[in-house]
Amino acid sequence: MRDTSAPLEASLEPPLAGFGLPRRLCAEALGTGLLLAIVIGSGIMGERLAGGNDALALLGNTLSTAAGLVVLITVFGPVSGAHFNPAVTLVFAVRREIGAAAALAYVLAQAGGAVLGVLLAHAMFAEPILQVSTKLRDGPGQALAEFVAAFGLIGAILGALRFRPEATPTIVGLYIASAYWFTASTSFANPAVTFARCLSDTFAGIAPASAPAFIVAQVLGALAGQLVFGWLFRRP
Repeated sequence: MRDTSAPLEASLEPPLAGFGLPRRLCAEALGTGLLLAIVIGSGIMGERLAGGNDALALLGNTLSTAAGLVVLITVFGPVSGAHFNPAVTLVFAVRREIGAAAALAYVLAQAGGAVLGVLLAHAMFAEPILQVSTKLRDGPGQALAEFVAAFGLIGAILGALRFRPEATPTIVGLYIASAYWFTASTSFANPAVTFARCLSDTFAGIAPASAPAFIVAQVLGALAGQLVFGWLFRRP
């Protein structure tokens, strides 16, 4: 169990302090890039094999994403903390577990990695490399879903780190698998993922016009999650 007054670097083995910032940024870029390759690639594969059955395509997309997250967090977590998500990095910055300069560098690495992951998925499936999504995901229900998805994600992360840190990859993967289905938006819960998915006119894409509401809701949901779960899980 982790003392929330201690920095994140003191809670992981091997400690993050053992890895310089360049390697941590590389881990964030690689991890986020591979995550996007998984999300976009499994969406394309699912849509091609599902024969027009969107539920079946989403199921394939869900299972691949959740399984990939477990692996990526397990592999990169000891290096960078495996944020792969600007909203998660923001929460750890608010908790003073990552400095402002490092947090900004994390966000840039995540965004760059995410875009490269989308392009990689397109190349693997012989899709046009450069695309802009036309898939609208609009409405207050969609924005509320993203708020809930990000709120729950922060709860899953902070709860896992507080009580079962060794289970964090599995807990996060299972939460995302669940949120794919119980949220109206299929749980993007990640500003970098949202931005990059604007560049894919495929099953997992989102139109640029829909992205701002998603990103605002994700950030607000993450901050609300920190407020609630940070208080709830604080060591007496």
